Order: sequence, then structure tokens, then C-alpha cells
Amino acid sequence: MPAQLKVTQVRSSIGAKPKQKGTLRALGLGRIGKSHVLPDTPDTRGQIGKVPHLVVVEEVPS
Repeated sequence: MPAQLKVTQVRSSIGAKPKQKGTLRALGLGRIGKSHVLPDTPDTRGQIGKVPHLVVVEEVPS
């Protein structure tokens, strides 16, 4: 089973660029405090890299 990441939105997307808002939606986020568990893949890491100022990432132990 691949490693997993818990991504939590900690800042508002108000004032963010449209591409950053779309990235949050693609990560399964939409409001402050919402979390989503995702597989640790290069695609996911790339999306997180586009919005590091809006999210907090934790590794989920398997």
C-alpha cells in the first residue's frame, strides 16, 4: 500500500489566483479546516507544491 498524506486547508482561498482555487478543489478541499487523505504520488506532491501557503501536510502512518 502506498504512503498517504493528510492535507488540511488552513488559510482562505479568498484572494488566491483562480488556478490555486482549482488546485484546492482538485485536492478535495474547499473550506478552512477541511482535510482529505490522498496517496503520496508525484502528482499529489506537485499539486501541494502549488498551494503550500494554504495547506498543511501530514504523513499518515500505514
